[in-house]
Amino acid sequence: MRYSQYLLPTLRETPGDAEIISHQLMLRAGMIRKVAAGIYDYLPLGLRAIRKMEAIIREEMNRAGAIEVLMPMVVPADLWDESGRWQQYGKELLRIKDRKETDFCLGPTHEEVITEMVRGTVRSYRQLPLNLYQIQSKFRDEIRPRFGLMRGREFIMKDAYSFDLDQAGVDLAYEKMYQAYRRIFARCGLNFRAVEADTGNIGGSSSHEFMVLAESGEDAIASCHACEYAANVEKAECRPQPQVCCDEAPPLEQVATPGRKAISEVSEFLGVPASATAKALVLITDSGAPVMALLRGDHELNPIKLKNVLGCSVLELATDEQIEKLTGAPVGYLGPVGMKIRVVADLAIQSGGPWITGANVSDAHFRNTVHGRDFAVERFADIRNVGAGDPCPRCADGIMEMWRGIEVGHVFKLGTKYSASMRATVLDDQGQERTLVMGCYGIGVGRTVAAAIEQNHDDKGVIWPMPLAPFQVLITLLNPKDEAVRAAGERLYAELQEKGIEVLLDDRDERAGSKFADADLLGMPLRVTIGSKALQEAAVELQERRSGARSLLPLAEAAGSIATQVRAALAAGAQEAVHG
Repeated sequence: MRYSQYLLPTLRETPGDAEIISHQLMLRAGMIRKVAAGIYDYLPLGLRAIRKMEAIIREEMNRAGAIEVLMPMVVPADLWDESGRWQQYGKELLRIKDRKETDFCLGPTHEEVITEMVRGTVRSYRQLPLNLYQIQSKFRDEIRPRFGLMRGREFIMKDAYSFDLDQAGVDLAYEKMYQAYRRIFARCGLNFRAVEADTGNIGGSSSHEFMVLAESGEDAIASCHACEYAANVEKAECRPQPQVCCDEAPPLEQVATPGRKAISEVSEFLGVPASATAKALVLITDSGAPVMALLRGDHELNPIKLKNVLGCSVLELATDEQIEKLTGAPVGYLGPVGMKIRVVADLAIQSGGPWITGANVSDAHFRNTVHGRDFAVERFADIRNVGAGDPCPRCADGIMEMWRGIEVGHVFKLGTKYSASMRATVLDDQGQERTLVMGCYGIGVGRTVAAAIEQNHDDKGVIWPMPLAPFQVLITLLNPKDEAVRAAGERLYAELQEKGIEVLLDDRDERAGSKFADADLLGMPLRVTIGSKALQEAAVELQERRSGARSLLPLAEAAGSIATQVRAALAAGAQEAVHG
């Protein structure tokens, strides 16, 4: 492709509404353009990267035995009524009516549609197992779309759905998809983690998120430095510690702490670490019942863990007024001693102590607070966030490390959540009707491309991993009006194309500095510079975008050497995906 004939509108200045690196660089490099909030055009360069991602996904999904289909984006409300989600789904579901006033929605996800497809075409256990996938646009009416392709309203997604006769079948399908996802992201050249995750609104049992590690990531990840255990911070487990015996603890003692409400203020005033204190939080469940969560002062409550412990779907922090009404204690001095509402304490409370806690009166705290002696706990449970340095819950010697990650893929075991409500059944080998067991597997295509940029860039622009690069090679002609330079460039351009290498030829009549700046911004893995000085020695300059390493290649051998380097890079990624 010739740069002079290509639609590639680069920008020198960063648009003011672009907050993160991938959004900034995709706009500046002419990959996307905003149409409306959270809705973008994919320009040629961006679309090439998207198609590269889609090709890798297709190859690995097909390799894993999945079959491609295509479902409509406009979905009748009747199907969502069957699953019960028409009323349950929030305002992210864009509801529309046709000319006959029939309700439809723009599909944010396709569990209902695929279940309807299968129940109408699959009748026997002999047609199982079955895994169907599509790559298609979705729409979710995000309240605050931002970060370009990271959190758009319209986005390209690969979603797959497996159907099996029993749990053993879905376990096998899940493992195949899990391994396929590992190969996909490894082939993309990304540094990622597969982490245990909460199933969220989609439902189901087991779930893993695939996270690209990047400082800009919205999600916190905990992973062990010694084994493969990794989990979203919402899901990451804390290893129970041996219980400490507090039988010889001194008696409970009230001490004055005037004006000290925060843990940091109390610990400093009393000359103890925050880990020697216990903090009490009051929360209200969806039934309106209050509960006190008790944690070590330097730990953070994990609301999702607590919701799972309590078996509730909604959990909100009580207001100051509610706290005083329910407990009689002033905010900032709340503690478990004498508490009438139920108390759920973190495992660290059970394994530690004695504690410094609020005394339930203004300007005072208790020393030497011991559970069982001074206060009652209804239940001890893992209700806190994992922190850096915590012991691994899976292996003996591992220590947890904390990362930031961008979710690019998610796999679920759905069970019969949709097949039961929509009556998707087959006949087994005994002629008995059986409800299908489902799995669900999604990848954000555009989001993965954006995440690759978040992980691969410098202050000059994008640094594409070879498998996702829109073009593998950029040829820069320093003076295209020079006949020798142009002839050499055209020759190398043609030779590389004949060898199957994707090349962008910068044949523009622009200053060398401007061309080099654009080359760094666009970030193609290899740049060949052709100028009159090197040609005097029948050579061209090759530069690697990532390392910046430069070398001179004989013009006659350049095409072969470059093609070998490109193929080696792609082969290395494929090999890592197989053995990684």
